[in-house]
Amino acid sequence: MKNLILITMITFLGFSAQAQTKKNKNLKYTVEVNGNCEQCKKRIEKAAFGVPGVKTASWDISTHQLTVILNEEKSSPQDLNVAIAKVGHDTKEVKATDADYENLHSCCKYEREK
Repeated sequence: MKNLILITMITFLGFSAQAQTKKNKNLKYTVEVNGNCEQCKKRIEKAAFGVPGVKTASWDISTHQLTVILNEEKSSPQDLNVAIAKVGHDTKEVKATDADYENLHSCCKYEREK
């Protein structure tokens, strides 16, 4: 009888732990991304769609807000920020390297925060 109770408790605890680590398949994530123009918009959105699990991506030129719907089972918001930085655009979370920033077209270069 004790073994049955022990097995039941272990099984219940296992299911509880799995429920806590479940990832969101439709996470709506918004981050500020520096940029200036329509070329920036295309580049930022293309980089976002290159991240596995990104379902939608839209960058607003006037507000600098990138809004995505992301499957967290495939990637994380951090993965998205890194991908955006690799194409030369700073986010609030990850800064682009100087080399990546310098590769931007002259009209796409924005004032960088220190």
